[in-house]
Amino acid sequence: MSVSLYGSGNTVIQVVSATSNTQFSTSSTSLQNTGFSATITPQSTTSKILIIANLQISYPGTGGAGFAIYRGGSSIWQPGPTNSTGLLTSYLSGSGGKNIYPLTYLDSPSTTSATTYNIYISSYNGSQAGIINENGGTATGQSSITLIEISGS
Repeated sequence: MSVSLYGSGNTVIQVVSATSNTQFSTSSTSLQNTGFSATITPQSTTSKILIIANLQISYPGTGGAGFAIYRGGSSIWQPGPTNSTGLLTSYLSGSGGKNIYPLTYLDSPSTTSATTYNIYISSYNGSQAGIINENGGTATGQSSITLIEISGS
């Protein structure tokens, strides 16, 4: 399907979406691969890929987490500040909080090869980071990632 947004270029070429309810957490202050990913094969080297991830995250207590988007094995985007305690994107004071945390980034991979985007997480201060897709009580969390290929101009 192709939808023109604003004349030549800027046309949606394809959309790939994935969901996961696999639980993941870490206490490492280094970014860890959550295993949550999606793969797209761009049709042109001038295409851009819009990455939209919505992560269901909860905290067992006061804590924080840092997130990053990786393409292949390389980090392409890390929102939030980094200091001596680590990367901080999300923080909650008090236990039991659950949120949907959005990540959005526009990438220019310059390839027509299959390209995988992964979500990484780290603990802010070495305590348990937020738990992605916490399976607690009667509820199971679910996160999603959508990749949208947009033609170049």
